[in-house]
Amino acid sequence: MDFKLRGLNLNAVAQGVGGFVFGNENSASNEDSYIERYLDRISNGVLADDRRAAMIELQSLVAESHAAQMSFGAMGFPVLLNVLKKERDDVELIRAALETILSSLTPIETTYGQKNEVQPALVNSDLLSRESESISLLLSLLSEDDFYVRYYTLQIITALLTHSSNRLQEAILSIPRGITGLMDMLMDREVIRNEALLLLTYLTREAEEIQKIVVFEGAFEKIFSIITEEGGSEGGVVVQDCLELLNNLIRNNTSNQMLLKETIGFDPLVSILKLRRGSAYNFTQQKTINLLSALETVRLLLLGGSASEPGKDANRLSNQTAFALKKILDHLLLLGVESQWAPVALRCLALRCIGDLVMKNPHNLVILGSKLVGEDPHLEPALNAIFRIILRTSTIQEFISADYVLKRFCEENSDGQEMLASTMTPQPNSNHAILDAGGSMSFGSMLLQALLSDRATGDIEMCSRAASVLSHILKDNVKCKERVLRVELEAPVPSLGSPEPLLHHIMKHLALAATSGSNDNNKSNTSEGDLYIQPLILQLLITWFADCPNAVNCFLEAPGHQSYLLNLVSNPHAGACVQGLAAIVLGECILYNRCGESNRDAYAVADALSQKVGLANFFLKFDELRKTLSHFVELGQHRKPLARSSTASMAEAEEVDNDDTNQKQEHPILVEIFDTMFVKCIEKLEADIRERILRIFSNTKDKVTVLPAELEQNNKESDGDYIKRLKAFVAKQCNEMQELLGRNATLADELMRTGGSAASYPSQGQSSGRERVLTETLRQDLQEATRRIEILKTEKAKLEAEAENYRNLAGKMESDLKSLSDAYNSLEQSNFRLESEVKALRKGGNAPYPDIEALKAEAKEEAEKESEAELNDLLVCLGQEQSKVERLSARLTELGEDVDSLLDGIGDDAGLEEDDEEDNDEK
Repeated sequence: MDFKLRGLNLNAVAQGVGGFVFGNENSASNEDSYIERYLDRISNGVLADDRRAAMIELQSLVAESHAAQMSFGAMGFPVLLNVLKKERDDVELIRAALETILSSLTPIETTYGQKNEVQPALVNSDLLSRESESISLLLSLLSEDDFYVRYYTLQIITALLTHSSNRLQEAILSIPRGITGLMDMLMDREVIRNEALLLLTYLTREAEEIQKIVVFEGAFEKIFSIITEEGGSEGGVVVQDCLELLNNLIRNNTSNQMLLKETIGFDPLVSILKLRRGSAYNFTQQKTINLLSALETVRLLLLGGSASEPGKDANRLSNQTAFALKKILDHLLLLGVESQWAPVALRCLALRCIGDLVMKNPHNLVILGSKLVGEDPHLEPALNAIFRIILRTSTIQEFISADYVLKRFCEENSDGQEMLASTMTPQPNSNHAILDAGGSMSFGSMLLQALLSDRATGDIEMCSRAASVLSHILKDNVKCKERVLRVELEAPVPSLGSPEPLLHHIMKHLALAATSGSNDNNKSNTSEGDLYIQPLILQLLITWFADCPNAVNCFLEAPGHQSYLLNLVSNPHAGACVQGLAAIVLGECILYNRCGESNRDAYAVADALSQKVGLANFFLKFDELRKTLSHFVELGQHRKPLARSSTASMAEAEEVDNDDTNQKQEHPILVEIFDTMFVKCIEKLEADIRERILRIFSNTKDKVTVLPAELEQNNKESDGDYIKRLKAFVAKQCNEMQELLGRNATLADELMRTGGSAASYPSQGQSSGRERVLTETLRQDLQEATRRIEILKTEKAKLEAEAENYRNLAGKMESDLKSLSDAYNSLEQSNFRLESEVKALRKGGNAPYPDIEALKAEAKEEAEKESEAELNDLLVCLGQEQSKVERLSARLTELGEDVDSLLDGIGDDAGLEEDDEEDNDEK
């Protein structure tokens, strides 16, 4: 590997870049001269001590000066790599060379300079990583006996990987046993092992091929061996690096997860999460980070792998079962529920793991439903304790995580949903007893009291959180919806009659939330992105009304409910999310309406919606909601994996950031509740609501409840006059009905096509529905005729292009014929010249001469044969072209073109030339 010539060529570049960046050309030039002097002493020095001294001075200069770093990258790598290659016996020189290279790759911290200035360390990393042979040379140094040689080499490779990861990964993969050498370093001395561990963590983040090799080389055994040696969760940063490397190997990788389960098992991982109750109060920052990394490993295994892998679900169920056998639920409950002194991030991630452990797993769902937490005599069901966290926590992320557990518990678990719904019985206790009730109150009783809280602002927030839990209990379960609908509340005043339904009480909280939000002038977070109370309650209504006509009927029993939602849809201060959700609730009142009363049936709701909101504006709310929900889903999918920086910030923060959603002014609760499943449900509801409204406005009502006065016969009116008047009335009603049907059908169809865009209402024009339909038909016919004309124009242009090609081909054939004729004339002229010469020879003497006639006959015969063959070929081609011209002429005649005018003039020039040639021959 010859770097000398490259170093000389890059010298000028280094000088120019250094002078431009650092603003001192003389300083950069001085640094270049020093670098050149030291490199010359290293390359050409005779004494070993002098070369070592020059290397030490070079290292000191490169470590302290930006300009020296830049100059060294252009000139120094060839020299030092040559030293590493040929001077293996001089260990001190090799050490100094490696330390110098490492200094050139390490950024120098400065308090001045431009932000966009060139970083010499990055430039040097790029230069060194470009040569695969340099990477191979560095890897070979890992087998050296000297400790510092191996240590500096690992640091150099890590620095290169930090700045040029993709290129270095490819280079290491191309080197035989490159990864194997790094894996061997895990069994080396502690300092070497830690550097190798950090390097492998960088290498395995995104490179699947390297992950496979690392696992094949026994990474799982070595990782847990190091964790045990370091003391598990009580260990230092090495435990964190080991767990991060483990997470890189199993993230979205089903095969590696199965291999881990079959070889090592989950016992070493579960042992990291074991906490003794007596020492559970001691949570140092590093211990918290280690536990967070271990919980991240557990969650990756519980998710089962990438969604695109075919065996993900089977692997997920297998991992869930294996973890349940190891009693991991007890450790997770201790961390997430019982250890309220633990850091917020740790409690949240433990709760998330509980939700993933029971997700769609019947066996684990039963275990969680029967699990008790706490110590005697204060034991209580785990679900009750989790629900109490939802109500009492002041941390948004802890509420989201606890709500996630109940969401996963109720998902596809009809028995669990009915078990929770069956406990919903009112109790006379006050609202404030919920948080202190312990195990004396059932889950349903706590839920009801939270839903029936007073009108204080904090209680409204509690009600909205309870509404989120109730929506999980009611989701896709008609039995639970009917059961909760029949829950009887205590009447506050006996004289008021029957108790107030729970649904009506929840609607009061929805209205109260809007009032408190608008009147709270001390809070700045009253925008749609920061409010989540109304969306949570509206989500409950959407879930409750789906496939439940009785809930819709109960809702419409109070006339003020429908009016409030109509006003909420039209309220510009409510925000797109709240307006869209309210529109969905109104749409469900039409879709699932089975009421027989005329003032509350689907037609009455749709008519009120059309008059007060307008169908175009109503459908526009659907479009705006769809965009908002898509944005929430996109934010929720950008979950970054845990690393050193993120885990450290999570361990220190009191409030856990959800991928910076707060900075984007999107409330994390909205991002959480509006997941992919809810968005799909909303999309289906939207399509069904549109179709239902179309049918309603395309048909009249089924029956007439009030008879018009015109149908009654007057006392003095004869039967004939009465019949005539009835006929006139019926004719008038028929005309009005037909016009109304046409107008409604046209309006509904237009709204369905535009998807909620602004539509012109029939009242804005004077034409009837029948005329508009006729106009639409004529417009479609005109569009079809225009389309056919365009097709014919295209076909005509294509035929004209073909005709032009045939003209060009005919011209070419005529040119070939002319060339053949010229050749024949030239041959005739040659014959004439030869005959003249023969005659002159005959007159000149008695010398023997050839038989001119025989030569002439032979030449003529050969010429005729040659010309005959060419003429035959030409005639065949002309015949083919003639047939094509005939077909083309017929087609052009069909299209109305004058064929004679198109062919007029073709061949005239050739005919004139032949006439001129005949005249010349005659002369």
